[in-house]
Amino acid sequence: MNEQDYAPVLDGFFSKSGHTNNWAVLVCTSRFWLNYRHIANTLSIYRTVKRLGIPDSNIILMLADDVACNPRNRFPATVYNNNRRLLDLYGNNIEVDYRGYEVTVESFIRVLTGRVEENVPRSKQLLSDDRSNVLIFMTGHGGEDFLKFQDAEEIGAQDIADAIGQMHEQKRYHEILFMIDTCQAASMYSRIYSPNVLAAASSQNGEPSYSHHLDYEIGVAVIDRFTYYNLETFERLEREDQKSLKQLFNSYNPVEIHSTPGIRQDLFRRPLEQTLVTDFFGGVSSVELTTQPHKIVAQKPQELKTEPIKSKQKPFLKKRIERVEFGQKFTSEFLIASAVFGLFVVLGLEPFPWLQSKNKN
Repeated sequence: MNEQDYAPVLDGFFSKSGHTNNWAVLVCTSRFWLNYRHIANTLSIYRTVKRLGIPDSNIILMLADDVACNPRNRFPATVYNNNRRLLDLYGNNIEVDYRGYEVTVESFIRVLTGRVEENVPRSKQLLSDDRSNVLIFMTGHGGEDFLKFQDAEEIGAQDIADAIGQMHEQKRYHEILFMIDTCQAASMYSRIYSPNVLAAASSQNGEPSYSHHLDYEIGVAVIDRFTYYNLETFERLEREDQKSLKQLFNSYNPVEIHSTPGIRQDLFRRPLEQTLVTDFFGGVSSVELTTQPHKIVAQKPQELKTEPIKSKQKPFLKKRIERVEFGQKFTSEFLIASAVFGLFVVLGLEPFPWLQSKNKN
């Protein structure tokens, strides 16, 4: 069979993405109790990518983490994204990489570009390569061309564009999906110029983004609309699901979301109908496909080979052995003699009677 014969089989078996690993950078840029929903947005995506196969080692999670144990929380150590409170997003298996005041514009850009300080552990680094599909999800309060970080600073659209540009120069990604849920979200991807970047936003320029619903017992909104309707698709997916990003984007209803979602695909080389949701939200299993059978033959374990002692070494070893044996024999005889002599002394006997007889004569 030639290469053309393999093509139909390969196209139906392998992902057309060409990537070999997945990474996710999930960022909640808000803090304070009233921004509960932004924490829930981030943890909802975190749960999704873990469930679909991206391990914690390949997820960078950045959030203030001031909600679960907030004194206002009527349900301590929990975070919910629905007022029915059926699913605790915080749970027992969450790994926050950047917490509280560690969530800054500088730390975020350092993560993307790999320009971290020497003392930063590997678990807090984006160790992607040129075969990595990277999901970047951000949520918080924003406006035209900016996103607020912790109510203390802002990141601009140009900052994000330049950070992704550095990633491209350093070959730190194969493809990127940049997804953002904030007001005027589309402005944040407008300046990206690097290839193989796909972007999705909750609202167009000049449009706000809205929360979905309120939990009256918690006292605040628990999720935003854009994230909520993405989850309606994500929760139906399994790891090997063939649902495409085009189907996901077509499911967006501006009437339900209360804003017009934005999609930018001019920098992305693949057709959206051939790009799976799991290309960015799931993990990759590497498989080698072949039409030739492979025989497994049991082999006998190799015997341990010992080299014979060289002739020049034999006399030396022989003398060494003789000395050791002589020493052992002398030591044992000396110990026996000492024990017999001590026994004579204890019993009051003369150990050498023949010496006494000679002295008497």
